[in-house]
Amino acid sequence: MFSWYRQVTPRERKTFWACFGGWSLDALEVQMFGLAIPALIAAFALTKGDAGLISGVTLVTSALGGWVGGTLSDRYGRVRTLQWMILWFSVFTFLSAFVTGFHQLLIVKALQGFGIGGEWAAGAVLMAETIQSKYRGKVMGTVQSAWAVGWGLAVGVFTLIYSFVPQDMAWRVMFLVGLLPSLMIIWVRRNVEEPDSFQRLQKAKTKPASFFKSMAGIFRPELIRVTLLGGLLGLGAHGGYHAVMTWLPTFLKTERNLSVLNSGGYLAVIIFAFWCGCVASGFLIDRIGRRMNILLFALCCVVTVQCYVFLPLSNTQMLFLGFPLGFFAAGIPASLGAFFNELYPADVRGAGVGFCYNFGRVLSAVFPFMVGHMSESMSLGSAIGIDAGIAYGVAVLAALCLPETRGRSLDAAATATDTQHDQAPQQA
Repeated sequence: MFSWYRQVTPRERKTFWACFGGWSLDALEVQMFGLAIPALIAAFALTKGDAGLISGVTLVTSALGGWVGGTLSDRYGRVRTLQWMILWFSVFTFLSAFVTGFHQLLIVKALQGFGIGGEWAAGAVLMAETIQSKYRGKVMGTVQSAWAVGWGLAVGVFTLIYSFVPQDMAWRVMFLVGLLPSLMIIWVRRNVEEPDSFQRLQKAKTKPASFFKSMAGIFRPELIRVTLLGGLLGLGAHGGYHAVMTWLPTFLKTERNLSVLNSGGYLAVIIFAFWCGCVASGFLIDRIGRRMNILLFALCCVVTVQCYVFLPLSNTQMLFLGFPLGFFAAGIPASLGAFFNELYPADVRGAGVGFCYNFGRVLSAVFPFMVGHMSESMSLGSAIGIDAGIAYGVAVLAALCLPETRGRSLDAAATATDTQHDQAPQQA
């Protein structure tokens, strides 16, 4: 499954590790906050609503950061933008250690989210343009699996710090650690080059468009259909995930009286399963194509969720079923990096990838809301099952309306017309 690593060039390997490291650090910073929520609630007398508002605002700013960061990468370079965004989110994670109240924490976390979204967009385009097309799905899926690595690192850092530091200070120490990822910029600067396609694009440009015109470039007539369908695909992929993951702990605790979600063993299973799902999705996406891969994982997600909400499961059975839940939930997001990159021409690729992926992340909040609303007139399990089915259905329909792009070249000379009308899959 990892034989591609021996086949790629040293330049491609260095880019892979830069992007893998960047996304691991994204996850590390995000999960740090989730683990610190109980301590923050106690320190600043926050309500759960306050904590939810911080998470929601961070999600919105990360979406904006993805769009802006992608546009910056189109203008100033993928590598340069990657460095800027790593520094940005590292600094604001570090500053989180010094906040003294709710409003300061809200502002700092919102600014941190902006950098995290921008880093994902710049890294996704950098990796997709650098790697050979026949390995693109495998490599992008493996890079996406870095989220599980960062998640695991956050749990490890959290456990270590809370074992040796008083609880009232431990969360501050944990955020101080958030500055360390900025050291990665030194390695990126020395070892990672801009993709050839971007360099050719820069040489061909005579006068760059204004920044806001570049952002709006993904809505020009020949691309607006791709952009709208790509946004819907992101909405369905993230909506299904959040519909399940937001309400599943409440469902298991209140309707099944299960406590497995509080165990470290269950968390370890979910993290490992997420990593495996990303890698497997990357392998399959190069074998069966982008659209069929999304269809397969969406169907498996729906079936797994129905098992969760309707079968009478014990704690032990829930622990084992946690693996397919994490595995299949990872498959669709792991497909999006390669797919979105292949849908756009080089001059607006960063903006397109950043918008489609993060547009879905923001609007996906409607699905957890719908679950809560529907549960007033039916069981919570039924609401979760219905909403997850709707979300993944949206993802499947959007994917089937988009062109199959397996093996497509990301050469800077690719035109928007090619992007829209090349319907036939190209074999790697």
